[in-house]
Amino acid sequence: MGKYFGTDGFRGEANVNLTADHAYKIGKFLGYYYSKKPNGEKCKIAIGKDTRRSSYMFEYAIAAGITATGADALLLHVTTTPSVSYVVRAENLDLGIMISASHNKYEDNGIKLIDKNGEKLGDEVISKIEEYLDSPVDNIPFAKKNDIGRTFDFSAGRNRYIGYLISIPVNSFKGYNVALDLANGSAFNIGKSVFDALGANTFCINNKPNGNNINYDAGSTHIEGLQKFVLENKCDIGFAYDGDADRCIAVDEEGNVVDGDKILYICGKKLKEDGRLKDNTIVTTVMSNIGLYKALDECGIKYLKSDVGDKNVHDMIKKYDYDLGGEKSGHIIFKKHATTGDGILTSLKIMDALIDQKTTLKALGKEVVLFPQVLKNIHVNNKNKCIEDKKVLECIEEAEKELGSDGRILVRKSGTESVIRVMVEATNIDLCENYANKICNQIIKEGYTNEN
Repeated sequence: MGKYFGTDGFRGEANVNLTADHAYKIGKFLGYYYSKKPNGEKCKIAIGKDTRRSSYMFEYAIAAGITATGADALLLHVTTTPSVSYVVRAENLDLGIMISASHNKYEDNGIKLIDKNGEKLGDEVISKIEEYLDSPVDNIPFAKKNDIGRTFDFSAGRNRYIGYLISIPVNSFKGYNVALDLANGSAFNIGKSVFDALGANTFCINNKPNGNNINYDAGSTHIEGLQKFVLENKCDIGFAYDGDADRCIAVDEEGNVVDGDKILYICGKKLKEDGRLKDNTIVTTVMSNIGLYKALDECGIKYLKSDVGDKNVHDMIKKYDYDLGGEKSGHIIFKKHATTGDGILTSLKIMDALIDQKTTLKALGKEVVLFPQVLKNIHVNNKNKCIEDKKVLECIEEAEKELGSDGRILVRKSGTESVIRVMVEATNIDLCENYANKICNQIIKEGYTNEN
């Protein structure tokens, strides 16, 4: 991670930590850097955005920077992160940019950079961008005359992505009542179109974005609203996405939450039964639940563990050429179809699995008995020092010894916020709460928050 860019792009409060000037300079650098093409062709960069009020400001600032240095900006308008990744690959573009802070509150925003392969941009270029942002001298020249770039409406690219999603399922969804929580975010104008086209009776909530309500008591991080809706409307299944729709959490017919771990099990087992799971192996992360691993062992599926972050999951999938990987949070990557997590794609794969098995979502995931787990996010003033503090490490070590084989503890720093995440997994919720609180209190005691 650099000064500005974390594991999922440059993220911060709009016009506080992440300003329109940052956006303009990022666009200017990228337009210049990728315009150096040996064949003399114009560099083409796709830009997508979510529904935050500030996304429009950042879109035009980035586009101004891109065109000022001679590249063309292709505006996808409000769309999902995975759609930007798809369009870059399908249209043979040079780069993709997504303006979104994912599941964060509306005041925040972010800039995600996607390379020509539809993957997160590499650290080498990110480092050059950060050097430019901090440089007291701007030595990037402006394009002149016919070399100045242009901005194009490219909503057709988003429509092509919708068509691609519709082509993936092998079953009709006719007769199924499907609820979608669109988080008042990027999927609001895509999700229903896809499910309607596949024949489902589609019911949507949180599909009226106003610039300020993205993720507000909605989407995959506030699943209770979808749980209630599924039960009250007797739906067969429900899916919740986050602000940029790169993650999916499901709800079964009885209102139970089906998180990313259970989704991995369901989709991994389906691929194995179809003979399409290389080495019978999937990629998980260190945050995955013990209950998932026990269920995978029972059905003969092996697994690798990556660091947290869908980029790390993708890197491991790519390294070993595996077919499936994901996170408990709902980032699921299907290598055959995408290079990043895709919430809508994930929900389509779940639908195919339950229709093929002629069963319900609850029945599909019944073998996975998840251990109770508590995750506490504690805001700190210096996450790097905190995670290396001797007293904090001693507290974690003592808690791990006391817990023994009845669970596990994972303490890590966030890749996108000044936050330490404390995860405790144990045989009962009281143990989880006890040890999580013990570690958080030690962090407070050592002066890493404003609560002491």
